[in-house]
Amino acid sequence: MSTLICGSIAYDTIMVFSDRFTNHILPEQIHILNVSFLVPDMRREFGGCAGNIAYNLKLLGGDPLIMATVGDDDGPYRYRMERLGLRQEHVRTVPGAYTAQAFITTDLDDNQITAFHPGAMNHSHQNRVSDATGVKLGIVAPDGRDGMLGHAEQFAAAGIPFIFDPGQGMPMFSGEDLLHFLDLASYCTVNDYEARLMCERTGQSLEQLAGRVEALIVTQGGEGSRIHVEGRWIDVPSVQPDAIVDPTGCGDAYRAGLLYGIANGYGWERSGRLASVMGAIKIAHRGGQNHAPSRADIAARYRAAFGEEPWGQTD
Repeated sequence: MSTLICGSIAYDTIMVFSDRFTNHILPEQIHILNVSFLVPDMRREFGGCAGNIAYNLKLLGGDPLIMATVGDDDGPYRYRMERLGLRQEHVRTVPGAYTAQAFITTDLDDNQITAFHPGAMNHSHQNRVSDATGVKLGIVAPDGRDGMLGHAEQFAAAGIPFIFDPGQGMPMFSGEDLLHFLDLASYCTVNDYEARLMCERTGQSLEQLAGRVEALIVTQGGEGSRIHVEGRWIDVPSVQPDAIVDPTGCGDAYRAGLLYGIANGYGWERSGRLASVMGAIKIAHRGGQNHAPSRADIAARYRAAFGEEPWGQTD
């Protein structure tokens, strides 16, 4: 049985400016801004929430099924998915559109200027959950607004449990929208900033929001994560990474660990620990999909961090 991953597929073009923006952007001249940055270092990464989550779930041995929209420039990404064994039957090409992409320029102080083009992502509502068969679990990750709302409602109508993951899509939704998502979802995962924003927009406390779902998961970066389930908080420690190189995609790696745990009947503590391991592995590599541990590597990291085996019987 598959896990349906509804979300974005995107290209990330990352450029490094070998100076500081502050040396070239004059505050008193901001009203007539006209600057150009020479970026001798550039790389293109495969990203998007659905792509990243599916990549990590595949590493764990799960069966991800991507539901996303791409543009006419989808060739390199489709070739990559084919090589990785990621099924594409619900990745829809939107004629005349570009695949969603971010253009990120970083300076020597790690300041960033980003331009994001949603492109085909705005057509995600053309995909329907009912188009997929053999699905027992899902996630609604950041995507086009109409697509996220439609997919959440379709999961609920089909009786398929799913994670609501608003992420960077949070600004698109009102407090009423967010409560609607929570009432449809089985689980919700946010980082600590998004949790505060959700509380502000809905006017409810974190505990009140948690009462609307079976489990509310709040990630806290290097401080670990917390899972609210059955009226109590479960604290999950972070796992020490080999290096801190790039946080891009760490949240997606974490979510893949959660999905694997839920799909395999693990308890919340073990699922959270596995998710934490996946985030620690990812942060030691640039980009969202350049880490490539085997299942044995993942198990060894889990064993070293928690003194137990990650796989096995359900909890």
